Amino acid sequence: MAKFGFGKRPMSEGFPVLDIIIFALLAGFLILRLRSVLGRRTGHEKRPFKPMATATGASAREDKVIALPSRNAELKQEPAGSGDAQEQPVGEPSLADGLSQIKAVDSNFRADDFLAGARVAFEMILEAFPRGEKTALRPLLADDVYRKFTSAIDAREKAGETLETTLVGIKSAELVEAQLRGRDAVVTVKFVSEQVNVTKNREGAAIDGDPSEVTILTDVWTFQRNTRARDPNWTLVATHVPN
Repeated sequence: MAKFGFGKRPMSEGFPVLDIIIFALLAGFLILRLRSVLGRRTGHEKRPFKPMATATGASAREDKVIALPSRNAELKQEPAGSGDAQEQPVGEPSLADGLSQIKAVDSNFRADDFLAGARVAFEMILEAFPRGEKTALRPLLADDVYRKFTSAIDAREKAGETLETTLVGIKSAELVEAQLRGRDAVVTVKFVSEQVNVTKNREGAAIDGDPSEVTILTDVWTFQRNTRARDPNWTLVATHVPN
């Protein structure tokens, strides 16, 4: 007698072909189910730490310009480049021309993928800054922007204050400017989002903002990347809040 599966069969009955066929069908069904589940994004997966990698087309380097919306006096935003990114300075290339120039030197660049990555970066920074997560912010920000953010975090902690930011949703994200400055690709995005921003003191009382108020905010973030660098990531290099 020999054992196969869950029962016993005499050797005279031959090889259990029917059992093998059934097991094969079950295995195939399970594989298809696993692929359908693992291949589906629900929107709750943990995002990759580098949201704008060139390999996906949403990449940028260490010099990307992104505007971090901080609605408190602790962090003053500065204009990205020369004023409002929506205004086209004389002599500057159009958005389409700028995107074409970047594409010419970086064949992996895709505007749609970049914009998707910028949205992820926007969310990640909005999550990390209020929590004071400097390590998470470091790869997303240019050196000078990082120094300003960490300085604001330190000042907030020293004062015993906490910042609570809730990103209700991003209503729109729009490319408004793109340029190739030497070897650096510079792309500016205008975000319109719904947020709740509240600053609390040591006692937990709100001293700025209303926890029950959802505000529509507009932020212009500029991202930059050295197209010749091996690092595929973009970094935030400037922020701007339109008047």
